[in-house]
Amino acid sequence: MTHVITSLCVRDRGCIEVCPVECIVPGQPAEGWSMMYIDPDTCIDCGACVPECPFAAIFPEDEVPAVYTAKGGEYINKAGLTGHYEGTNHHNKAVVLETTRQLAAGEVVDLTPDIKVNNDFFKSGPGYAAKDNDQGT
Repeated sequence: MTHVITSLCVRDRGCIEVCPVECIVPGQPAEGWSMMYIDPDTCIDCGACVPECPFAAIFPEDEVPAVYTAKGGEYINKAGLTGHYEGTNHHNKAVVLETTRQLAAGEVVDLTPDIKVNNDFFKSGPGYAAKDNDQGT
């Protein structure tokens, strides 16, 4: 089993720092790979990343919600979306994304497609090579 970072991720990066096996990679370029990604072959399912995520975007793979009901105000972050997000990560560094949409209270979204997106990042996407191009967001 592994954990999956879902599209509720707006790249805080705290998860990267606490991962004991260094299996979390920021997607690059962010326009095409907008979230952080967990290598399913390396993840030891320790769960250290879960409490570090201020956006509650990380789930065990078998618990990724097919019916996620938004509290309102959170963002969904996916390649292809065109909304703007501006904030700071836990190091007070700017995070600016052009791949977001703010969710309305009560809006329901299916986060299970993010499992495939996460796995594709390592199978056919940049995978660990994205670390070499990491721009800090």
